[in-house]
Amino acid sequence: MDSVTAYLAGLPEPLREVGEKLRTVIDAGLPTATAAVWHGHPVWGTGDRPGQAPICLLKAYAGYVTFGLWRGQDIVDGTGRLAPGARRMASVRLRTLDEIDPVLFTGWLRAADGLADR
Repeated sequence: MDSVTAYLAGLPEPLREVGEKLRTVIDAGLPTATAAVWHGHPVWGTGDRPGQAPICLLKAYAGYVTFGLWRGQDIVDGTGRLAPGARRMASVRLRTLDEIDPVLFTGWLRAADGLADR
């Protein structure tokens, strides 16, 4: 079992279900990225080691899962769903499966992949 799978398996429902669906969207949207647990939560990037050239993250809290993009503030988001964070990050909080929009999130992932520091 890889570390991302173990992380997701350790989440309570319904957060586990949200995390697993989000992982499916991320893996499909970033087919060449590698996933690893870095600083305690899953991170996808293009570097040779975790945390190098990061693109996105998934992090669970008590009542929601955060889907964050390292360069999220540089992405045009007409929906207003991406909330700005520290530095250039932006994220969305997800509590239920119906809050995951695979088409929208894939667009964000592709835009973020194009902005990633390589």
